[in-house]
Amino acid sequence: MVVTLALVAAATIRTAHADPAAAPPTPWRLHDATGAPGWLAFGIEHRIRYAYLANDFRAGATGDASALSLRTLVTLAATADPVTVGVELIDARAYAPDDTALNTTIVDTLDLLQAYVAVHRAGLVADGDALDARVGRITLDAGSRRLVARNSHRNTINTFTGVDLQWTSPGKTVARAFAVVPVTRKPSDAAILADNGHAFDAETFDTLLWGAAYGSPALAAGIKLEGLVLGLHERDGDAATRNRQLVTGDVRAVRKPAAGAVDGQLEVAVQLGHDRASTADTDTTDLSHRAYLVHLEVGRTFVAPWAPRAIAQLDRSSGDADPADDVDGRFDTLFGARRFDYGPTGIYGPFANSNLTSPGLRATASPPGDLAIMAAYRLFWLSSARDAWTTAGQRDPSGDSGSFLGQQLEVQLKWHAVPGNLDVEVGAAYLRRGRFAREAPDGRDDPAAFVYTQVTGTI
Repeated sequence: MVVTLALVAAATIRTAHADPAAAPPTPWRLHDATGAPGWLAFGIEHRIRYAYLANDFRAGATGDASALSLRTLVTLAATADPVTVGVELIDARAYAPDDTALNTTIVDTLDLLQAYVAVHRAGLVADGDALDARVGRITLDAGSRRLVARNSHRNTINTFTGVDLQWTSPGKTVARAFAVVPVTRKPSDAAILADNGHAFDAETFDTLLWGAAYGSPALAAGIKLEGLVLGLHERDGDAATRNRQLVTGDVRAVRKPAAGAVDGQLEVAVQLGHDRASTADTDTTDLSHRAYLVHLEVGRTFVAPWAPRAIAQLDRSSGDADPADDVDGRFDTLFGARRFDYGPTGIYGPFANSNLTSPGLRATASPPGDLAIMAAYRLFWLSSARDAWTTAGQRDPSGDSGSFLGQQLEVQLKWHAVPGNLDVEVGAAYLRRGRFAREAPDGRDDPAAFVYTQVTGTI
């Protein structure tokens, strides 16, 4: 809380002396204010969020949930060209009543998020190219971020230890390869997390994630092509696993939004390999894994005040058609993010790219005053009625409860109160339950309603 007040005060002082008729000022930075040398970079980001969920959607939940969550990121980097040594700390905490379930996506008290050595070399193969390499504990964003992501909205952030290499040609073709082991957030005991207890995060050396990626420059009609192959290989070690041995191939075509033009993206991922149905020691049966994901969206930005944009979306991720056979057809989301597709996460987050079919409409606009507004409406079905609603923990193996999960309306308002220094955001989501959510085991009729407000300061 003290950090929040300090950041707000610094940004408010800066705003009070700003000339509204002048060009937007450069964001205030602690590095510049202290006169630190150019080879040294450091900064602080602090976010405070209050969230309330009426009628928790999860199986077994009987009431409401709420949480006050805080996340602080501290970065420090020193550069002696071409080498940079960087460190990033995270402190993610939550204060919640006893009936609100907390987990490691919400709480990760003071720990090391990144500690790496990076090398940047230009003109290595040809004039205008660049090679970037990072070794150590790092965060990763890959492709659309649906499979591997550095989490933004979520209170905690995925991190890995290993090596990440990227080469960019003079013509902006990108080739990338990485091999890492995930870092497990600790502790995981719910009672300890409720007290914001601490244990150092640790590498999971029994799991390996590798990837190879390609990105094209803008081609005909401004379309860019991306390709990504990911391998996940895990075995039981300090923690029980499903012994996933998966290879995921992903291709995506993207045309970015532009005023007066049609934009969109098409992404298709195929996932093959084998895994097990559970993490139990007694489960030694390998299942053949065959799954897929499809994301399609088409949008248009209109030449009008507030730059309104309308988007039509369709997502489908496969589910397990028959829980009794030797095939697992449920798509595995790996280390991906989902807020940008399905709404707020945290103590909410009812949907993910696993056994889900969802069409939807979204609209955005940017009114004067550094504002951004968004409204979205989506319908949700299980891709397989016999498989689980994964994020709710609800399942009817018979399929007799149907597949319709419900419909969600979401709204969001962002205010860049001091651009680059202080952001204020409020949002809400309303989930009306469909037949499956009402009639499957642990189902109920009450709709879920979620609201949150947050302030983020950066210096």
